[in-house]
Amino acid sequence: MNIYQDYLDNIQLAMRSGKKRKMYTESFDSFGGNIQKGLSAINLAQKISDDSLLPSLKELAKEIGSTPNFNQKLGLHPDFSHLKGTNDTEKHYIISTFIDIKKSTDLFKKYLPEAVLIVNDTIQKAAIHTCLIFGGYIHRLQGDGLFVYYGGKNVTKEEGVKQALLSTSLFSYFVKNDLKMVLSQDGIEDINTRIGIDLGHDDDVLWHNAGIGEISEVTTCSLHTSLAPKMQAFATSNGIVIGDHVKQEMKTDHDLITPVCHRTGNESDRYIFEIRDENFRYTQHDFDWLKFLKRQDFIITDKENRLSFQLPAPYEVRHSDNIRPIAIKSNPYYNF
Repeated sequence: MNIYQDYLDNIQLAMRSGKKRKMYTESFDSFGGNIQKGLSAINLAQKISDDSLLPSLKELAKEIGSTPNFNQKLGLHPDFSHLKGTNDTEKHYIISTFIDIKKSTDLFKKYLPEAVLIVNDTIQKAAIHTCLIFGGYIHRLQGDGLFVYYGGKNVTKEEGVKQALLSTSLFSYFVKNDLKMVLSQDGIEDINTRIGIDLGHDDDVLWHNAGIGEISEVTTCSLHTSLAPKMQAFATSNGIVIGDHVKQEMKTDHDLITPVCHRTGNESDRYIFEIRDENFRYTQHDFDWLKFLKRQDFIITDKENRLSFQLPAPYEVRHSDNIRPIAIKSNPYYNF
């Protein structure tokens, strides 16, 4: 069972029913009726509930003991919501993650706007749901992508880093493999994701209220918050680039990390930021997320060389508000 299968089904349904210059009606029993050309995007998008994972991904959440928080509000991290509408500030570490989805505009070449909206919305929801499962806080939606915080007052930096790396690695696998397979059937080849992740320590991050009145959000003023989207711009197609602080919180797997300049051949790409007067240079690294996934205790490779997951030992996801214990089944296997 592919853990993103229900998301892929929704995308394929939109692709089949929303092709340009195609007037027909098809029946899809699993979605409860006929889908017609020009169908309201809202009607189909409602198949993905606002407060629930789709069944295939829900199995993963169940196995790792995670109950995603669907009550999050954009721009209002629960650990710092008390700053809303005030002039107060607070210093506290956070891991900033910028997930950008590229080339989605190519969908308009073949599909009606209603279908493009459904495809993009489903991909974005798959990203949101994956982040929520691993304790991410969705701070902001930016076009087809999203900006996510990991960590908080009840999560260690090491745990927050692992949550960020696990969720982004899984989503990268989904886009590079499952989504590519579905879209390529219609000749759509280039949609990919690029991700940047960085960690700002307590002294590096200032939480505050930005804006006025209800035109405001609780956000961070930090070099490392700003560097996360800059790093994604240096990532390869379906690649992840991380900052040096993230690397330092990883106790193992340093062999999966290489300075970006080793890939580009340009030594100037080694540092994402410099303050030469202070002799400060901050390194950015390519992260081999596929090898990282294969090293996880709950990851296996099947006979067809596809990644699958199992949970042979207890694993728990720590959220900023609480810790949820894991419930292990006897032999759980699911394909990515």
